[in-house]
Amino acid sequence: MTTLAFPEAQNPDAFAEDAGRKLLTGQVEFLKGVVAMDGLPPADRLEVCFAGRSNVGKSSLINALTGRRAIARTSNTPGRTQEINYFTVGESHYLVDLPGYGFAKAPVPVVEKWQRLLKSYLAGRATLRRAFVLVDMRHGIKDVDREILKLLDQSAVTFQLVLTKADKLGAAEQARTLAQVRSALAKHPAAYPELVVTSSEKGVGIPTLRAIIAGLT
Repeated sequence: MTTLAFPEAQNPDAFAEDAGRKLLTGQVEFLKGVVAMDGLPPADRLEVCFAGRSNVGKSSLINALTGRRAIARTSNTPGRTQEINYFTVGESHYLVDLPGYGFAKAPVPVVEKWQRLLKSYLAGRATLRRAFVLVDMRHGIKDVDREILKLLDQSAVTFQLVLTKADKLGAAEQARTLAQVRSALAKHPAAYPELVVTSSEKGVGIPTLRAIIAGLT
């Protein structure tokens, strides 16, 4: 029997689910927005980051994970988040919301500045344990996503793919996207070998992703 490459992450057991819920829905606060490397907070705790192209649902996912309605700002305007936004999670974790990449409605010099900041952050943050790369399940991995995946490979940062907006598709369409994603990830050595399928609106995959974050060391 052939083992499926990049299977979906299994639902957590009760203990892991509870640990994830307590961590992510406990004391979570916005710390600061960072526009340059010298503005990063001290690297004194475990850190996870969320990356994804504009309007993939990053802010909605962070709000769902933390059980808040608006701890991360959502916008219908692609590219509105122009900073690396840091959130403290208790006294043990940083949760980091990276600027959306791709087709941002911003001047070219601004986009280039974001890209330089992103590269510097990924290459130079020793406490970063995992990058969660969000991909809209309706569209699968696009060329702009491949650029960030290549950058994560080059930076030797382990990344895990999180598919968003799963509630917008039926089972057959989901299966097609999963096949495309698995084929694309096979080329990336930094890819963590499990996928997380989510819907922020319906709560799908939220306990699983919380448990994954809480289980990182």
